[in-house]
Amino acid sequence: MIGVAIGTMALIVVLSVFNGLGDVLRSVYHTYDADLKVVPKTGKSFSLSEEQLKQIRELNGVSSLSRIIEDNAVAVYRDKQAVVQIRGVEESFMETGKLDSFLWRGKTMLREQDQEYAVLGAGLSAELGILIESDFYRIELIYPRNLRPGALPSTNSVRRLRVKPSGIVSIDAAIDERLMVVSYPVASRLLDYDNRYTALELYLKPEANTSRIEQQVASIIGEEYSILDSDEQHGDLMRAVKIEKLFAYIALSFITLIASFNIFFSLSMLAIEKRRDMAILFAVGATHKIIRQIFLKQGIIIAFVGAIFGLVLGLSLCYLQDRYGLVGLGMANAVVSAYPVKVVWTDVLLVTFSITLITMATAYRPAILASRLNPIEFLD
Repeated sequence: MIGVAIGTMALIVVLSVFNGLGDVLRSVYHTYDADLKVVPKTGKSFSLSEEQLKQIRELNGVSSLSRIIEDNAVAVYRDKQAVVQIRGVEESFMETGKLDSFLWRGKTMLREQDQEYAVLGAGLSAELGILIESDFYRIELIYPRNLRPGALPSTNSVRRLRVKPSGIVSIDAAIDERLMVVSYPVASRLLDYDNRYTALELYLKPEANTSRIEQQVASIIGEEYSILDSDEQHGDLMRAVKIEKLFAYIALSFITLIASFNIFFSLSMLAIEKRRDMAILFAVGATHKIIRQIFLKQGIIIAFVGAIFGLVLGLSLCYLQDRYGLVGLGMANAVVSAYPVKVVWTDVLLVTFSITLITMATAYRPAILASRLNPIEFLD
């Protein structure tokens, strides 16, 4: 019973932690990501007509949209250089305040009068040694031109633009180490995208129906494009979390199965100790089916009581962790200070069903053996 309770508790706590981590990832990325993102199914860039863009803007629930250009370039600052991911955004993106939510130092400004600015991720800023307060240094962005086959590289084979760092944001370590946000015109000139872009981002109103708008956008732009929601924009990461949760569930269920062998041995010993009592039951008319049911019901009672205790302990630990943060992450710059937990009731039902099934499976064999005893051998 103790093994069943501990296994149930462990499953509830671990699955709730994975649910909590998934929610934290969603909240972080949703704060920065667009509600919907349109990308081409084939190719790297695309362009929609002004009529299509107008129809999308006028959809009920759409707050604004922004054309996005994303590509890699080389950034040189003083004596350091790094490969960066240029993200060219329109003013409508800046008006959403998404960058402001992650501002660490400086300002989220991309253009002032004739001066072009850039907002950098914290990791990239540290790698280049960016001095936000300095007016003497600029970031030089370098991108290769499209050369004709057989043409030799020259000083004119690359495009160069200079921007001034205006601010540093801290979003996520994987993003921060390469992110450089510039204005859409700067990205278009540097990367030579002309009137094309790599994505179209839609920002919705709080009360908007995301699924309905996704269907409406698809009817406007056709089947040549993919429309990604917040989770789908980080599909690989969210799938990895789900797979790790699945493997944790399988591993802990297997451990619980091993622990449940105690029930197997206990019921087997009980069957041996109670042979005389079973012989008496057989003598007064009990059938093999009745004896088998007695042992199965005993196994079910053990499973039920153990699962109840485990559920109470697991849910109590999740509540205390959520309320008081008993176990911290131990990371100064973490998004949350303690392990996040979220109890999903479908997980609770799944754990209860799994524990009951495992326990009944281990109790079935002793019940069969007990029902096959020959009562004559144990009567005086």
